[in-house]
Amino acid sequence: MISVSSAKLALLVSTLIIFIQCNNFVSAFTPHFPRDINNNPSVAKFASAFAGNSEKRRLRSTSIHQKWKPSPTCRHSMRMDDVSLLATLDYSDTAITAIDNSLIISFLNQLNESLLKMDQDSAETLAGPFFGLSLFPYLAFLFFLQVPQNNTPKGVTVGFATCLLFVFLTIPAAIAAKIWYGVSLADSDWLHGSAESLLTITNLVTVVAFRQALSFEEQERNGIRGSVPESVLSYAPMTKLVGGLTAVAFLTALLPGLVGAEVHTPYLGGILDIPPRALPWSASHPEPENALTIACWIIHITSLVEFLVAMGFCWRYADITGNPKWKGLTWGLLPLHSSGITACTYHLFYNSIPVLVPLQAMLTCIGNTTAMFAAYRIAKSNGWSTPWGNIPYLDDVGMNDDGNSDKLRRESQSLVGFEDLGDALAADNDYTFIVKLFAGCAFASYIIKYGEVWFDFPFEAELYVALAFIFLPSILNAFKWYKRSQDPTFEGWF
Repeated sequence: MISVSSAKLALLVSTLIIFIQCNNFVSAFTPHFPRDINNNPSVAKFASAFAGNSEKRRLRSTSIHQKWKPSPTCRHSMRMDDVSLLATLDYSDTAITAIDNSLIISFLNQLNESLLKMDQDSAETLAGPFFGLSLFPYLAFLFFLQVPQNNTPKGVTVGFATCLLFVFLTIPAAIAAKIWYGVSLADSDWLHGSAESLLTITNLVTVVAFRQALSFEEQERNGIRGSVPESVLSYAPMTKLVGGLTAVAFLTALLPGLVGAEVHTPYLGGILDIPPRALPWSASHPEPENALTIACWIIHITSLVEFLVAMGFCWRYADITGNPKWKGLTWGLLPLHSSGITACTYHLFYNSIPVLVPLQAMLTCIGNTTAMFAAYRIAKSNGWSTPWGNIPYLDDVGMNDDGNSDKLRRESQSLVGFEDLGDALAADNDYTFIVKLFAGCAFASYIIKYGEVWFDFPFEAELYVALAFIFLPSILNAFKWYKRSQDPTFEGWF
């Protein structure tokens, strides 16, 4: 269980992070949206038009009222000049509306241009408060997840809590990249890979712990007696695993630092990369210096796939426990998966679209909040009572879902997709499961790294193409879960 002292320390650190980031937030925000609208002609016209139109209409209305005074004996008559005046007024309003629309379009165009031209420092400063704020709902998520009434496997809690380790240890890596090389963490492959490997550890531990718990519960339901996995009852096994893997990740950063690594020193020495002279073809574009190595791509792709597997396990856990609120956690984790897709898209375009950084931060903040809400619903559905009483809105939303276990069982049996690798590899032990998982992600990494150089779009920094890479998979993923919740026989197409 998360100790009170640890929670207080995390709250203190996250508060300091928010305070530091917010000091520079306005200075980064101002170049794109000036405080003084007089310095920006389009914004000034836009504001003055909306401020003045209501006054103009009021004056014209007053003028009409003064000029047109119907005769008491013929209140339904109107003089021709009054009709002409009203027609002129309607035409004037139409013209003003057209002007207003053109000013809105001009403002939006300027906003779009500002986003496209956002520099790296401004993007990181804008992202800072989102990342800082996201810590609070994540701490609440961990609290609700591990309440005793949930009987959440202890190893699963350790896995999700390890994300805090990733957050706090990434900060010194980012500071080192900025101080030593004057670049962002994403542009220094050896530091970047070492830091991101902590996220892979987080998701890996979560998946392995969930897998062990689900395997035991399904054997019990099938009448197969076995010992309860230690990771279900104790925090110790997964905590030790986290400690060992984190030590390895630390060494991958320490050793290059001791031998004087350069800004673009490849992660793990680029051991998995194919030397350019060994390639049997000549790519359309040469890779830039900040391109990710294969090892770094494997870290990112594995994190995405592991997270999908964890989402699938949450869906299956609803069947095992007979509590459909666990499916809500799958939904709550969707924005976080989109955040991961955003990070990979950012690297796909060789870190050339800085506005994706605050977008990722915003999705992280939203995802931590929705995950918190989902964990809260799980706790409440299992009989946990809040010490502060009921929350009017939160306690009324979706708390009466049908928990039919037969329907849940049919749903879990129909799952087919990346998130269902846990089912597809259920016969494997933990070691072969991990090897196959990483092998598949390695294959995908080679396709991405050496395939994208044949296309023009990664080198053109097209924001809308990047957004399509982010939101199309996210929408399809959400639609798939929606269809599965409506139709247990739906298997999906991807």
